[in-house]
Amino acid sequence: MSDNRYSWDRTHPGLSGLQAAIEPLRRQVVDHSVYAELNSRPRVRAFLERHVFAVWDFMSLLKSLQRELTSVDVPWLPTGPTASRRLINEIVLVEESDQLGEGFTSHFELYLDGMRQAGADTAPMTAFLELLGSGTPVPEALKLAQVPAAAADFTSITWSIIENAPVHCRAAAFAFGREDLIPEMFEQVIRIEDPDGTLTVFKDYLARHIEVDGEQHTPMAMQMLIDLCGDDQQKWDECGETVRTALAGRVELWTSVQTAFEELTD
Repeated sequence: MSDNRYSWDRTHPGLSGLQAAIEPLRRQVVDHSVYAELNSRPRVRAFLERHVFAVWDFMSLLKSLQRELTSVDVPWLPTGPTASRRLINEIVLVEESDQLGEGFTSHFELYLDGMRQAGADTAPMTAFLELLGSGTPVPEALKLAQVPAAAADFTSITWSIIENAPVHCRAAAFAFGREDLIPEMFEQVIRIEDPDGTLTVFKDYLARHIEVDGEQHTPMAMQMLIDLCGDDQQKWDECGETVRTALAGRVELWTSVQTAFEELTD
């Protein structure tokens, strides 16, 4: 049963206009043929090895919003719209420390566990994290870690949004480039056949995101955008440009993953 806190039926001209403006690109993402081509274990591994970087940069985009919309300093001060605080803090709680069995884990670490179970190569991500931990800037780390080109290009787009876009545009990229897309994307990916049970952890990851993003986080993300943009049409227009950039990057990521499939021996 859905929590009443997540029941959301508001409309706003700015939000409706943004949804209409980005719909063609959104359809390209959710109707992409890459999902139907995840029909062999080598292809699934290739997908995992590239998509994991989108799982990582999701967290960075989320944390940039948490830093902006809540108080993470001492002394503490009440900061940001209350609904936005709730959205960000709740997503951080789930993403960084979701309950799994008798313990807790981050969804990123769960994804890595799924990669290992599937036999996918985690070395580029491990190297990337080690470089970040030693203070290497993200663009340089992507090169030094020999991250697959498709993943590096997508992460570079996200990183540019994080570093350069105002908070309302980052919130729009988060809402429409991530939360709004994930249920429809992942409902297609989760259909992958798994006769030998080596994708159970990955499917657990997908199922959890379908649940929380579809039922809870997407409605709250829409409210966050209304809080941040209000009746300022210029802000809504700026959000549209950022979302189009994010969605175009996702289309290119999926198309590049398909290109990688062609180089495999299934």
